[in-house]
Amino acid sequence: MRIYGDNKGLVLVGVLWLKVVLIAMVAIVAQSSRLDMKVRVMRTEELRCKWACRAGIEKAIGILNEDTRESDSETDLWCDNGEDFNDIMLENCRFTVRVIDEASKLNINTVTREQLLSLPYMHEDIADAIIDWRDKDDTVSGNGAEGGYYESLTYGYRCRNGPLKTIRELLLVKDVTEDLFYGEDTNFNGILEYNERDGDLNPPDDDGDDELDMGWIDYLTCYSYDNNTDAEGEKRVNINQGNEKQLQNSLGIKSSHAKWIVDNRSHDSIADLINKNSPLEPKQSPQGGGRSGSVQAEQLDLQTYYQIVDKITVSNNKKIAGRVNVNTASAEVLAVLLGGDDAAMQLAEEIVAYREGLLYGMESIAEIMEMEIMSIDTFKKIADSITTRSDVYTIRCFATAERARGDGLTLQTEAVVDRIETPYEILYWYQGASN
Repeated sequence: MRIYGDNKGLVLVGVLWLKVVLIAMVAIVAQSSRLDMKVRVMRTEELRCKWACRAGIEKAIGILNEDTRESDSETDLWCDNGEDFNDIMLENCRFTVRVIDEASKLNINTVTREQLLSLPYMHEDIADAIIDWRDKDDTVSGNGAEGGYYESLTYGYRCRNGPLKTIRELLLVKDVTEDLFYGEDTNFNGILEYNERDGDLNPPDDDGDDELDMGWIDYLTCYSYDNNTDAEGEKRVNINQGNEKQLQNSLGIKSSHAKWIVDNRSHDSIADLINKNSPLEPKQSPQGGGRSGSVQAEQLDLQTYYQIVDKITVSNNKKIAGRVNVNTASAEVLAVLLGGDDAAMQLAEEIVAYREGLLYGMESIAEIMEMEIMSIDTFKKIADSITTRSDVYTIRCFATAERARGDGLTLQTEAVVDRIETPYEILYWYQGASN
């Protein structure tokens, strides 16, 4: 009987151990199942968010394609469209779209060193390094850096020595940090959120001053250009070419004005046609001519210049890189073009205030001179750097999956599109988890 009792105890212990093992196995299987379920849910949410982002991108492209091309401003639907762009529901996802005009920024491939130095937090050594990165030689300028510096790094790489292909390539340049490049608005929504004004408590690191400090990505681009056509899409007339009759017919001007343009050829800028002595209006007297019927040259007046400024050019290139849209550029960007000092900022703010009172934005660059707050001399400095139309846009779409208990996965997609092409051309594409 004693032996039997011992066997009974061993059996009980064995049963208990078996129970423990089975419970452990069940727990492991349950945990694995929960993980599998979470993975499946995340993959499903990722797929939904991916296509919600794609829907947002396509929606923005559709609006851009329907937009009129006479001028582009912040009153257009691609910019001011809360109904179509904010919190749109699609298959248990909520997406938001933001469209940014690349012509509202300075082109990193054409901006001068002096203009770079007018940007917030820019230093001379970084400006020199940017110039060295994009130029074609291996000669170090100032405190910049060329190929030898980059190739000697722990994980070396080559200096571009040519135009930047994407704006994020700027992060490869010596001393350009993510803080300088992205600023405090790391989610690109243009809104000062709690984590962007709490100092070092939560990323990104910020100064906690309740002001949203924008990074250089907000001021710089490598995609902007001006299509060398007028508001009707017609090829512009090169004022350095063609005879008097051709200029008269193409621009709809008097023969005396056409003769004056021809007689004063070799223009480096479309603003060379005017100066502080230009008459305000055309002469009302008959066009001068002797017995032989020859036409006397008549200096171009401002009124006529305003009418033809969008139709003329000094370049035969189809696209002119780096022009800034005065209808969409920030005061900071306009101030850089105007000289970068306090007076330039004041004038830039006046331009912004003026355009905010317009229904469709400025249709001609001459309109900023017609405002009577900009002198002819100032206009002549920036005339070949500005435009009123745009074709390249960055579209950012943020999609969030909805769950029964709060929000799920958030995915962001960024695309740079050129709408002048048919169909549109994708210049840059990124998709990934949101910060």
